Amino acid sequence: MYWKGIAASFFIVLAVSAISYNATETTDAPAGRAKETHQPEENPEQSEEKPGQPEEGAARQQAAEELPPEIALTFDDGPHPVYTPMLLDGLKERGIKASFFLIGKNIEGREDIVRRMDEEGHLIGNHTYSHVKLTSLSVSDACEELLKTSRLVKSITGHGTEFMRPPFGEWEKVMECGIGMFPVLWNVDTRDWTTENVSEIIRRGTSEIKDGSIILMHDYYESSVEAALKIVDTLEARGFVFVTVDELLLE
Repeated sequence: MYWKGIAASFFIVLAVSAISYNATETTDAPAGRAKETHQPEENPEQSEEKPGQPEEGAARQQAAEELPPEIALTFDDGPHPVYTPMLLDGLKERGIKASFFLIGKNIEGREDIVRRMDEEGHLIGNHTYSHVKLTSLSVSDACEELLKTSRLVKSITGHGTEFMRPPFGEWEKVMECGIGMFPVLWNVDTRDWTTENVSEIIRRGTSEIKDGSIILMHDYYESSVEAALKIVDTLEARGFVFVTVDELLLE
């Protein structure tokens, strides 16, 4: 199951790499042509060099190279009545936007937390209604797991969920359910649910980070929240910029 998640994540890394490559690919376009001295020119104004003006292609390439590396911090299983607000406080203090993949049955009675996520600019995604392995269900039951949570989010925020994270990374295209819900996996797993050792979670969340990384965490444990905020501080100091998954994958 874990390796299936990793394999699916590799597809996202390829997709992100292709998007990044297309964004930085340029063509050289000189600003002017040098004068030819061996024959008269018909239109000197068009052929006159304009020293000091960088080539358009080179300028674009330089601008692309100066863009900071972007990564996405994602949280599954919430909202938690205590730890999610604690996490939101820390993210707000730092001006960081994250992506939250919510379990539908955890939303009921915590609608104010979901509303706050939306109002503060975080992406709200779908983690099914009851955290069930979708590939173990019929297509209709799997779709109902997703649609039920999406409808619940829409009743709170005014819009449904366009992005989903399949529990255990198990996903088949047939489960798009006719609504184009985009699956989001991960390529950095902190495994924060396996330990309360904050230092170990931080190590896992910062040791192999690169442009396009999607970090998997959970906003359901106090140790995860503490580690997540330290991960943010560490990676920001290294020059990384945190964005939501829609910004990372669809730019």
